[in-house]
Amino acid sequence: MNLEKSTPELLTALAIAQGEVENATKASTNPHFKSKYADLAEILNTVRPVFSKHGLSIIQSTEFNGSLVSVTTTLAHKSGGYVTSTASCVPAKSDAQGVGSSTTYLRRYSLAAMAGIAQEDDDGQTAAHNGKPEPVSVISEKQCADLKDLIDSREVEYSKFLEAYKITNLSELKATQLQSAISAISKKPEKAVA
Repeated sequence: MNLEKSTPELLTALAIAQGEVENATKASTNPHFKSKYADLAEILNTVRPVFSKHGLSIIQSTEFNGSLVSVTTTLAHKSGGYVTSTASCVPAKSDAQGVGSSTTYLRRYSLAAMAGIAQEDDDGQTAAHNGKPEPVSVISEKQCADLKDLIDSREVEYSKFLEAYKITNLSELKATQLQSAISAISKKPEKAVA
């Protein structure tokens, strides 16, 4: 969280607003886990009226760089001060649906965290649901093919790459490891073309 542009007026208004705002109602249902959670609309409907009353506004900007979805949430005060926080994740799929779903997820969690309210974690229920461990998301076929092309273009030894990530095939690479793998490979010079 970046507090460099915060002001005493903003922090005072935020403290008062957080004292008045209630936790979001869990009105949406996640059919996969048969659980209730507060969706983005509910979080916004819970936070906006109270924050507005105290001169606070909410701005959320989004970005997708081809591998990471990011949401920057800004809480601004009418006096000019603001605080920001950025959250990022690798979408399960890099298509419009996957990016949109990740964006909504990040907007919801970022706003709830910045507003200091609680909600039920529908997407993270797997970690505690019936004591079952959270399933591991692996990279998509397209991400796998793109990563293989990058490995080949940078003359990275394939077997050493697999060994470093403790996998036997690229398709086993966790989605959460993709960005670090791309960064590590990209540091190697490209293969010289004859």
